[in-house]
Amino acid sequence: MPARGGRARELLTFLALAVLIWPFIAVGVVAGWGFLVWMYYAFTGPPGPV
Repeated sequence: MPARGGRARELLTFLALAVLIWPFIAVGVVAGWGFLVWMYYAFTGPPGPV
């Protein structure tokens, strides 16, 4: 038999992941990609014909 409050704890864990943790991870990934592209262009110059 599952422990009491197991479903409520599972819901709370899901909400913590969905509302608090994953948005920060998503912003970090996008910011990291932007920084990588920025550094690449800083060393290689802008794209396009010279």
